Amino acid sequence: MVRLAAAGRSETVPSVVRYTETPPARVVSLNLCADQLLLALADRGQIASLSPLSRDEDYSFLAGLVDDLPVNGGTGEEILVGEADLVLSGRYGTRVKRELLERHGVELMVLDPWRDIAGGREQLRAVAARLGHTERGAALAAEIEAALARTRGIARRPATALVLYRRGYVPGERSLVGELLGHMGLQPMQARLGLTQGGLVRLEQLVMDPPDFVVMDEADARAIDNGTAFLVHPALARVLPPERRLFLSDRLTICGGPSTPAAIEALAAEVRAKVNGER
Repeated sequence: MVRLAAAGRSETVPSVVRYTETPPARVVSLNLCADQLLLALADRGQIASLSPLSRDEDYSFLAGLVDDLPVNGGTGEEILVGEADLVLSGRYGTRVKRELLERHGVELMVLDPWRDIAGGREQLRAVAARLGHTERGAALAAEIEAALARTRGIARRPATALVLYRRGYVPGERSLVGELLGHMGLQPMQARLGLTQGGLVRLEQLVMDPPDFVVMDEADARAIDNGTAFLVHPALARVLPPERRLFLSDRLTICGGPSTPAAIEALAAEVRAKVNGER
């Protein structure tokens, strides 16, 4: 058994257990982000099963490609019975399953969330190479680079921006959307709020010291539960009206990979319209 730990390299590069060079014939995905990479990079015949979220159009960017592909229940026993050649899993929430698969000698690629474009690019290439389709990983990486080239420094004026999720959660400075905002010329706001590592921002903080713009999912712009109620609070609406909200669907950003070019273009369109005032 060979272990290639991500430590010492970009943390987004998959950890691999029991690596072999032969392209796998039956690949199983255990989480949403692995689903997206498998759908984008593998031959359809290589896909043994996907996670249940692969069909959810609210979260899965490539839900339209799932069609009649099998969906697994996520249990290690089910995967062992199905005789998978390779399993793609996330870093979090599947430790017991990962350990079970490792004990039975199943090859496992553990995928970290994308924290930046550089690490994501390495992950794409590593997964594509393992699947036997290096050219597909290179093509997707090139799409991302082309989208970045079209959107570099597009903000025409200095402005601060803050990514804001349900209940007032703010990701740390090192995040994919945060990197894209900086790439387009906007300044991060986390340090001013004391949230460089992420966390919950108080409503009073935002009202007293609002950023020039917030990035949020437009689906959260109506109060349907306690989490979204924070985002539509009247006090917040006064200091951050719709024209200061850059809408970016979570479906484009929850996973890095095939959705990333679309995420870049969608965010750039909001920056051009609301930061630059272009029509």
